[in-house]
Amino acid sequence: MDTTRLEAFSDGVFAIAITLLVLEIKVPPPDTALAAELLHLWPSYLAYVVSFLVIGAIWINHHAMFKHIVRVDGTLLLLNLFHLMLIAFLPFPTAVLAEAFHRGTDEPVAAAFYSGILTVIGIFVNAMWRYAAHGYRLISTHLTATKIQKINRQFFVGPTVYAIATVIALVLPWLAVLLYILLNVFYLWPRWGHKTAPSPIDDPTVSRDRNKND
Repeated sequence: MDTTRLEAFSDGVFAIAITLLVLEIKVPPPDTALAAELLHLWPSYLAYVVSFLVIGAIWINHHAMFKHIVRVDGTLLLLNLFHLMLIAFLPFPTAVLAEAFHRGTDEPVAAAFYSGILTVIGIFVNAMWRYAAHGYRLISTHLTATKIQKINRQFFVGPTVYAIATVIALVLPWLAVLLYILLNVFYLWPRWGHKTAPSPIDDPTVSRDRNKND
């Protein structure tokens, strides 16, 4: 079967998850100093921006990945479903992270929980791609073996950095948050039109590479 319904369903889940993030930013109570209360919400703003970038980067790479995946089977559908389950869950660890920084307590646990979820999401992204690419099972035959290996390495960066951030979070939670931001800027940067920057997977030179190898 083709990828149309899988991509449409996935886009819907991504859209809902990224929208739910803003619901975790609570309106200040009445009879309070509004300006001070709005400033006090800075952890919620930060958590919102970080998770928005995370979900946006994952969605962009999901879209790019399915430019190469040309058909699906039951196993890929199941892997994608588990992946989306975690995407839909992400507003919760986002809220936990924001609340911990609001209170000024348990920041290491909250940051480790957040990056742990991102690590598992990254593992599922890798599982989907490697399953589809193995032996050209579900991907286009226009991809060269060299390009597939390059994509493998680029996808491996995500869960690796998030796993490292999980450990760092237990000691330096702020450094872990900085790693979340830097990693997703890395994945988003090529999408801003910098043609010389390395793209996570979407490379228009794929067909040219194949022609050279042929």
